[in-house]
Amino acid sequence: MEPENITTTSKFILLGLSKENDIQPLLFALFLFIYLVCIVGNMLIILIISSDAHLHTPMYFFLSNLSFTDICFISTTVPKMLVNIQAQNISITYEGCLTQMYFFMCFSGLDSLLLTVMAYDRFVAICHPLHYMIIMSPHFCGTLLLLSWLFCLAYSLLQTLMFLRVSFCKKTEIPHYFCELAQILKLACSDTYANDVLLYCVTGLLGIIPLSGILFSYSKIINSIVGISSARRKYKAFSTCGSHLSVVSLFYGTGLGVYLTSRTSYKSREGSITSVMYTVVTPM
Repeated sequence: MEPENITTTSKFILLGLSKENDIQPLLFALFLFIYLVCIVGNMLIILIISSDAHLHTPMYFFLSNLSFTDICFISTTVPKMLVNIQAQNISITYEGCLTQMYFFMCFSGLDSLLLTVMAYDRFVAICHPLHYMIIMSPHFCGTLLLLSWLFCLAYSLLQTLMFLRVSFCKKTEIPHYFCELAQILKLACSDTYANDVLLYCVTGLLGIIPLSGILFSYSKIINSIVGISSARRKYKAFSTCGSHLSVVSLFYGTGLGVYLTSRTSYKSREGSITSVMYTVVTPM
């Protein structure tokens, strides 16, 4: 079959999480609730941190940026899904899919890097408390944030430009609720080897390497906490890391699981459900 180039008027079909019509109102209500909780909750975090001078510290600086990123992250996928369910129209234009894919890759990568930077921040605070404000200076924190943004914007642009050269056949059904690059590449009729290589390389750069850095940081943190004699100080140290570890577990556990098995025998429907954990639940 000759590949047919997709034009800006062509559409993809998003099959969503379920084909059952009876369950669509339930999915709409559930994801609308989660989306509103995520937006309101993260907005409150940003407002509280910005209005309280006592919270103008490196930890809360990165936390406010993570909240902003999570608002953008969840907004790339959930609103379109809600519109499709409400309008009973499961299509998305090629241009819309490309845009969604670009911002999804950008903010998911930024989420990963910010979680890594926050782990480093906790490592310095607990293992080197006397030098904390010197190491985590405003200039250094701003540089880390800027580099994270530049890297994610550049990677997303590169992957999107490479995607433009991919040709598709008539089948354009995506077994997902948003335009995920790994799933779309399965529909291609042209060679996607370069796209696959780039995808897996960046999965390592934005997934495996940051996760290794987080695990290394927490191994040092645990060793330092064990040496603390005061039970109250131990509890305080663990409490500042608990929520961060929960988010890391959800984000990396499900995210890497989906991407590392996306080109194998992993069932697409199961993959889309698992993706909910790191695209919707984690930001909330």
